[in-house]
Amino acid sequence: MAEKRCYYEILGVERTAGEAEISKAYREMAMKYHPDRNPGDEEAVGRFKEAAEAFEVLSHEEKRQTYDRYGHAGLEAGAGSPHFHDVGDIFSAFGDIFGDIFGGGGSRAGGRRVRRGAHVRCQVTIDLLEAAKGTEKTVEFQRHEKCETCGGNGAKPGTQPEPCPYCGGTGQVVQSTGLFSMRTTCPSCRGSGTVISDPCQTCRGAGYELHTISRKITIPPGVDDGTQLRLAGEGEPSPDGGPSGDCYCFIQVTEHPLFQREGMHLICQVPIAYSQAALGATIEVPTLDGPEELDIRRGTQTAEVFRMKGRGMPEVRGYGHGDLLVQVHIEVPKKISEEHEEILRRLAEMENANVSPKRKSFFDKVKEYFQAE
Repeated sequence: MAEKRCYYEILGVERTAGEAEISKAYREMAMKYHPDRNPGDEEAVGRFKEAAEAFEVLSHEEKRQTYDRYGHAGLEAGAGSPHFHDVGDIFSAFGDIFGDIFGGGGSRAGGRRVRRGAHVRCQVTIDLLEAAKGTEKTVEFQRHEKCETCGGNGAKPGTQPEPCPYCGGTGQVVQSTGLFSMRTTCPSCRGSGTVISDPCQTCRGAGYELHTISRKITIPPGVDDGTQLRLAGEGEPSPDGGPSGDCYCFIQVTEHPLFQREGMHLICQVPIAYSQAALGATIEVPTLDGPEELDIRRGTQTAEVFRMKGRGMPEVRGYGHGDLLVQVHIEVPKKISEEHEEILRRLAEMENANVSPKRKSFFDKVKEYFQAE
């Protein structure tokens, strides 16, 4: 097992530091390593817990004196060593010092910590042209809203929720072991501070019912497949009076029959004739704004790419446009006229190219067969 670091070293304070300095140092550490600001970073979560453990000891007068005299061993011997099973325990224990500095992490209402409502999601499908120009769409999603029968309190009309007898209506209970105490969510009322004796028949005491919500959203130009748009405050309501969650709308962009997208650039495959590739030509190619002319230079090879500046997708924050990359392919006709064949054979002779002889038709072969007999 790794040796524990010094609590003063963890918070970056001197052993003579006062209460205010210790609290300030802990707030800075907590903000830096908060899990919401470091998603998926297990090292940051470890540092977050380590800072909470140090603050728990150094902010408590008796525990700090024990630690100063005997170190970590003294706390463990006196059952005063702090232990947090998860981040939620830290929030419960130190709700006052966190305040509202973490936004969605929670706030306090009526002396107890409240949680933010859950996020919801929806999806909208648009085509490439809508993604390029921007558009407005109506989306639907589901969330819970206050029950109209009970007004959201979960109690049968004519009755009211009662204070929880287990926690006295605070929503929290305090557990003490020696020098160490910790506040946790009340297991009886689950933090609400109230209990319902006679529940509402419509929502069965939940206080909320599931509804389908419609909202108009503005999709900015340049969005890509998988882009998320946030509808602030349109998510689930808080279970204990806190702010509502958000709705995240996922954008799905359908494939286009002519264009392939690579970031801000578009790729278009265009067939050209051998004569156009050899002699050069001006051809018409599609763009997002309609057909435009493109000059094909003499001697163009198959799979060669021509760049049309600024004809691609716009950058979603408005910083310019990508390019349209036109890749040409020399198309070989499957059927040609006799005149066309004659010209090509003369060309082959000039190029000294070995080509297949002219194929005889079935009836020509039958005629030659009978003449031979």
